[in-house]
Amino acid sequence: MTPNTDPRTKYTQPPMPEQHQDPQPGDTARMTPAPDHGEETYRGSGRLSGQRALITGGDSGIGRAVAIAYAREGADVAISYLAEEQEDAAATKSLVEEAGRTCATLPGDLRNEQDCIDAVEKTVAELGGLDVLVLNAGTQSERAPDAQIDRDEVLNVFTTNLVAPMVLMREAAPHLEPGSNVIVTASIQSFNPSPDLLDYAMTKAALVAFTKALAEQQGKRGVRVNAVAPGPIWTPLIPATGWDEKVVHFGEDTPLGRPGQPAELAGAYVYLASEEASYVSGAVVPVTGGKPL
Repeated sequence: MTPNTDPRTKYTQPPMPEQHQDPQPGDTARMTPAPDHGEETYRGSGRLSGQRALITGGDSGIGRAVAIAYAREGADVAISYLAEEQEDAAATKSLVEEAGRTCATLPGDLRNEQDCIDAVEKTVAELGGLDVLVLNAGTQSERAPDAQIDRDEVLNVFTTNLVAPMVLMREAAPHLEPGSNVIVTASIQSFNPSPDLLDYAMTKAALVAFTKALAEQQGKRGVRVNAVAPGPIWTPLIPATGWDEKVVHFGEDTPLGRPGQPAELAGAYVYLASEEASYVSGAVVPVTGGKPL
């Protein structure tokens, strides 16, 4: 039996190295330390054998960790991402293919309705169907006090984080057969919002309502809908948020005293897509380092 590791010291603890990336969504290769997506550690056991998954924001961060885990559990995957993230997407594709699975790459901007439509259509065409929809893509930026946010910036966050999932679900629904799953990336911000992430927190709270309402609606069709609520996770979005000073102390306020790694979320997404979760719908699974929802 392999003993469990101390979760406080399993990964890098703050202070984190000072770093800044611009523009968003950031580049994995420029992060110090490099995020762990499970490249060397995730071991599959066929829990998702034969399934076909579309993962938005699948090029890096949480999306990459989910793509790796799904592939090693036997699923074919499609990943959507911004065209400028091609380098990260290529790395994810390579990791999926090393697991012996198909990876469809779908560059595009999900703020555009047609790109959402195309993402679903190409997934179905290239993978032969769709069983798991992972609504993971999102954006955030540090905000000034007193809601001093440009209207266009608010619309950018709302369109990316809220409108795109609605359109993707609309397009995916006709392809989701009984036993299929929708998994939403919510956030600790859904429940404990930070003032400097005002508009982002609003969208993440709305995604919890979306999850619960959709679970009630889709349950009648035999489709389960759940969410994962990450806490502070070490992804390229963090050094690209504008938190230059906060990055140094990122994750320090959790009971475990450090940020989480994308690899530490993969198991939650696998569980929710698997038969082990056949009676789980409308749930929000916290992966927060001990911070309560």
